[in-house]
Amino acid sequence: MRNPPIQSRIAVRPTARRTVLSAAAAGLLTLTGGTAAEAQWWEQYGASPRRERREAAVPARAEPRASDTALSRPVQGPMIAVVSLNDQRITIYDASGRVLRSPASSGTTGYETPVGLYTIIQKNRDHVSNLYDAEMPFMQRITWSGIALHAGVVPGYPASHGCVRLPHKVAESLFDVTQRGMRVVLVRQDMSPVEFSHPALFAPPPARPAVAAAKPATDAPQPMRLGAGDLPKSEGQSAYEALKAEAEAKAAAAEDAGRRADAARSLAYRLNAESGKDAKFLRGAEYIKSNLQAQLKYAEGLLAAANGPAAIARAQTQVDAARKRLDETNARIASIMAQPKLEAAEKAKQEAVEAEAQRKAAIEDAARARRKLLPVSVLISRATQRIYVRQGFEPVFDAPVAISEPDKPIGTTLFTAMAYEGNDVRWTALSMYVKGMEANPDMPAARQSRRFTLKTPEPHQTDPAEAKAVLDRIQIPEDARARISEVVAPGSSLIVSDEPMHKETAGPGGGTDFIVLMPGEPQGGIAIRPKPVRDRFADDDDDDRPRRRRRMYQDDSSWW
Repeated sequence: MRNPPIQSRIAVRPTARRTVLSAAAAGLLTLTGGTAAEAQWWEQYGASPRRERREAAVPARAEPRASDTALSRPVQGPMIAVVSLNDQRITIYDASGRVLRSPASSGTTGYETPVGLYTIIQKNRDHVSNLYDAEMPFMQRITWSGIALHAGVVPGYPASHGCVRLPHKVAESLFDVTQRGMRVVLVRQDMSPVEFSHPALFAPPPARPAVAAAKPATDAPQPMRLGAGDLPKSEGQSAYEALKAEAEAKAAAAEDAGRRADAARSLAYRLNAESGKDAKFLRGAEYIKSNLQAQLKYAEGLLAAANGPAAIARAQTQVDAARKRLDETNARIASIMAQPKLEAAEKAKQEAVEAEAQRKAAIEDAARARRKLLPVSVLISRATQRIYVRQGFEPVFDAPVAISEPDKPIGTTLFTAMAYEGNDVRWTALSMYVKGMEANPDMPAARQSRRFTLKTPEPHQTDPAEAKAVLDRIQIPEDARARISEVVAPGSSLIVSDEPMHKETAGPGGGTDFIVLMPGEPQGGIAIRPKPVRDRFADDDDDDRPRRRRRMYQDDSSWW
């Protein structure tokens, strides 16, 4: 009998070894007084007490609940995403509270997802990473250097290269309800926002009587500004209502300009089609006339040289035919020139061009008016002692700000306008850290290691007293407060921080909201990335096109 192939022998050996060990264990149990059932169990499974103790020490992963994979209810108002790195989970809040909580997976050692404040700056349903050449479905970018939320493998521990992976169903459901500008907060220990009010927070000013604004004294370009500016306000109308009315009026004007442009284009097409044959004839009229004149001259020469009645008759017939064709051509040219078809078609064409230019201008004007209604983001930095204002991912203005006890840390707190309540705005406050667990960059990493292991079944709620103490130290200039309060809307935010804005806030061309990172935290996921470069789909709110085709040989590995 031939020996079995070496692959078969290799495959059989572990099984044979386990059988021998199991039999030995069963015999040992029998000798030491073990029951027959125990002996049978050891023989069947080949387990060991050491393995049993090791498996008992590893907690079983809980099956995801239905609320962890889908929105618990329709979204109401602005949304905030809070990602807890210690707990490896993401929680979504809206104006009415928590709407979803799900497992997540952040950056692994060396590629840590940085703790900080971000916003969604781009969405792409079918994105492919240009750094790792890997698919990132339902990608929602939060930095131009490549950190994003996207669908991926979520093993229950940090495993990505800096991004925040979400279960596929969660990523898909979120993608359909989020918008660019939604705040994404990455915290060490899970934190939840709390409803909060304070006199320092922005609120629309009370309605004032109608006042015609003075026009600027110079025709030089004016700096970008917030508020209604030179808009006249109706009696009892707030500045925000005036901006909203302006946006609606300009949107209607853009629609009207579009209808006029379409009508002018249709008329130009119709008149051009009707006069097309005549225009084509006129383009060759001079050539036709010169040919007919040459034929008439030739016929007249034959007539002058003809001898005899028959030759003269034939020549005269040719002369008459040539003259008739020339007269018909001249008559048709005169008829075409006398009719207004060509002139009307040319006029309609020019009017269509002008209407199209007016349509584009009206659309741009309406877009500028809508932009004034976008949420406003404000950053007050203790490091620079300034207040910064951005709207629509672009800087608006900055100014000095007074902070009492400027040498004393103030922490980092996010205040978000969630909804209107009459003429007031309802705000929430969200702290970045549990009190006493803040990162200390001057402390050795070994002494801070406990912060990286603390897990909580439920998030810590922000302490309103601490949020109040933060705003009590801030004195915002009245002119800046007035400009911001005129346009404060749900989704607007105020960040008070010890830190300055991160360099990625400027981005390629200034296309982000404020990015603020916490010191003393690992930042490998952003430090190792190349210089931010806006890709070709940067201006698309929801671009379904992949950056490039996936390679045919690429597998579905979970390393990205």
